[in-house]
Amino acid sequence: MTSTDLNDLTDLAERGPAAESSAAPDTAADPPERSPYRLRWFALAVVLGAELMDLLDGTITGIAGPKIESALGGTYSQLQWMSAAYTLAFAMLLVTGARLGDMFGRRTMFLVGTASFAATSLLCGMAGSPETLIAFRALQGIAAAMMIPQGLGILRDLFPPKEMAAAFGIFGPVMGLGAVAGPIIGGFLVDADLFGLGWRAIFFVNLPVGIVAFAAGLLILPKGDGAAGQRRTVTLDLVGMVLLSAAMVLVILPLVQGREAGWPVWTFVSMAASLPVFGLFAWWEARRRRAERSTLVELSLFRNKAFTSALGVGLLFFSTMIAFMMVVTVYLQFGLGWSASDAAIALIPWSLGTTVGAGLSGGLLAPKFGRKVLHLALVVQILGLLAIWFTVDRHPSGVSGWGLTPAMALTGLGVGLFMAPFFDIAIAGVTHEETGSASGTLNAVQQLAGATGIAVLGTLFFGYADDRMARGPVAAFSHGIENGLLIMAGVLAVTWAAAFLMPKRAREDAEAGH
Repeated sequence: MTSTDLNDLTDLAERGPAAESSAAPDTAADPPERSPYRLRWFALAVVLGAELMDLLDGTITGIAGPKIESALGGTYSQLQWMSAAYTLAFAMLLVTGARLGDMFGRRTMFLVGTASFAATSLLCGMAGSPETLIAFRALQGIAAAMMIPQGLGILRDLFPPKEMAAAFGIFGPVMGLGAVAGPIIGGFLVDADLFGLGWRAIFFVNLPVGIVAFAAGLLILPKGDGAAGQRRTVTLDLVGMVLLSAAMVLVILPLVQGREAGWPVWTFVSMAASLPVFGLFAWWEARRRRAERSTLVELSLFRNKAFTSALGVGLLFFSTMIAFMMVVTVYLQFGLGWSASDAAIALIPWSLGTTVGAGLSGGLLAPKFGRKVLHLALVVQILGLLAIWFTVDRHPSGVSGWGLTPAMALTGLGVGLFMAPFFDIAIAGVTHEETGSASGTLNAVQQLAGATGIAVLGTLFFGYADDRMARGPVAAFSHGIENGLLIMAGVLAVTWAAAFLMPKRAREDAEAGH
């Protein structure tokens, strides 16, 4: 790129999407609408880079958890918190992050979030104890909550309607690639011990990615965005944010800490206290709505049975999926003594199965069969979990990577079949005015489900393992994963039944049928 090109690119970014049309001479033949932003495809690459940084961080950290625990010490509950702290903070502040984009501009908040994500990654890599790493992981989740919600809004502002489907269609394959690459990169970074960094390299790798994403965003993303007109009308619901965050913590904290603490009285008091706090949050949101002020969530969504059913389905499914990843990596490394890279290779069939399932579902099956694909996906995933259980049970002294491959691929196929159509079907029953709030709520529930799954299913897994620890790590963690897999299959069976309450098709298909 020449210096002239760089200056032109910077100038375009400062003037925004309308810059090119304003630079062209006015003629009678010119169309009244503004020309599309010339750098919109470069902007798409910037947004995808940030999304990948978040996705890679989640999958990389999961595979490195046992190594981190071995290096820093700590307890099994702290191992759970290393993942749960990130997803919980992300869930608590995701909607607030989107509101900040409306108030201060999506480009501004995207750059702040990207810089913060890189900085908190540096802090995570420098952590010297489990406690400091957990705290820095929570800060990293806050940074992600500022960064991630801005990306889709930026793209909606920059792309004309005729190109929107193509732009968003790129997300699926790229996210699938990230899901495949994350565990592999994480496993090999840990075992390669680059520059003697060990597990710390999985966080430091975000630094060059974050710096490039920030610099590219500064040059490419336009300063003017579609949120500018909303800044005077949108306000932050800080009280609602605090109430909702407190209610979530009151549930997750005792679930993670309860087993190691022996389930003292405070754990039950904490979980019980979450109910009135959730109620207080609902009252506060209704009060703000009556005063015609911005709310954290649209309460009308919760009077929609189809949407609330989708929230329940999403909470059950994603809690199982996230917990599955943690349980498998812990079993392979703590139980069987595998290296991080070997455990990462064992997860490749799952990642590839997820990618194939998403491709089949999104492009072929979901448009034709709608909700039936969700039921098929859950059946496939249940069969995959039972196949893993059967494989582990048949090999009490330890399984091989090749032995796990068919079952892992089948489980991943079910995940991919489910994820591709789920969000579109979930919001089919809400009005167009509620779509934005519904999407934000679904994404927040997805993150909350991750923290809940790690807390509940992770606690059960470690509890079952402790019961057999006297027989050695292989027997202990085999017992833990077998029981965990059966519980997950049971949760997915409940999810299968609950999915009947969701809309039959995505919005476009439903409207076409009327």
